[in-house]
Amino acid sequence: MNNRTVHDEPSDVDAEEGVVVQKGPDDVNVRLTPDAAEETSDRLTIGAMKARGQRYFSDQKK
Repeated sequence: MNNRTVHDEPSDVDAEEGVVVQKGPDDVNVRLTPDAAEETSDRLTIGAMKARGQRYFSDQKK
């Protein structure tokens, strides 16, 4: 998979019958256990903070 499209809209997340369902742009449709969803959430938060820092320091160089 070599799609490098960057989306600016968040995914929709809900729970159905004890499973976390994520639907988002570009036909994202993921079903996760609660444990996997929590870990994914943590990883997304860390990635978002890292990306914000990269943007901040990139803007400082200009």
